[in-house]
Amino acid sequence: MENSRFIPNITAEELAAHELSWFRGEIILVDNMQKFNSIIPRLRENDLLGFDTETKPTFKRGKRNNVSLIQLANENLAVLFRINKIGLPEDLLKILADGNILKAGVAIHDDLRFLNGSRAFRPQGFIELQTLVKEYGIESAGLKKLTAIILGFRISKSQQVTNWEAEHLTDAQLLYAATDAWVCHQIYRELTRNEVRSA
Repeated sequence: MENSRFIPNITAEELAAHELSWFRGEIILVDNMQKFNSIIPRLRENDLLGFDTETKPTFKRGKRNNVSLIQLANENLAVLFRINKIGLPEDLLKILADGNILKAGVAIHDDLRFLNGSRAFRPQGFIELQTLVKEYGIESAGLKKLTAIILGFRISKSQQVTNWEAEHLTDAQLLYAATDAWVCHQIYRELTRNEVRSA
């Protein structure tokens, strides 16, 4: 499905010329089960969520830390689950295993493999945006470039290699994490906005 709405690639100079933007909705940080139980019904209402994770960086070759944060976002709400504090509760796994709730993300294979290693579940409803964009003639793969090509603005990646297992996450970390999941939601919606989903 070749689609000329989008350019296939973008240079670093073209990317830098785009205006910086970020998520401006409600951000909820879930670091205990009381917060978890209060927010999970709002996520179950969605048929599309942006998905991302954050992991504490490691600077040793061949070593990878466990996923610290799972982000799920829609147009106006981003929920950040500190799974290093609360683990993987059953009701979160139900969303990740629900084929009726689409979850769009970038480079999600390793994320899901590591999450499955922590607690076994069957991921369903996941959409790999790096694969999907090829159907629209887009050759770029990274989230920063895809955001500029498809949504027309630039996102900051300055918080990517920060400590996601710090006792307290900074406002900059929360905004970064929320934005990454939100743009995945927006990218999928923009790609498919002119398509009629079959019944």
